[in-house]
Amino acid sequence: MIGVERMALGVAAMRQVGSKRERALAVNASGVLLAEGARFNEAISRLSRTTFVPKGIYRFRSHDAANRHAEDCLVRGMGQLAAMRA
Repeated sequence: MIGVERMALGVAAMRQVGSKRERALAVNASGVLLAEGARFNEAISRLSRTTFVPKGIYRFRSHDAANRHAEDCLVRGMGQLAAMRA
């Protein structure tokens, strides 16, 4: 009955995706954890060197305008990358 009440309030039922648990903080340094962290950091740093959005403070009148700006920067940046690789 609780699920029906939640749906009536407009709150959708939540479900869990994945099962990875965070490790507890280590009291002593561990070489294994250090190596794992270094591999993670290296993998993340290779995903994208830039978002193509110039640094600065931006103020937009709407979320749509902000999304449009981010998309324009991304398209322009990807075009520059493609031109460099060609």
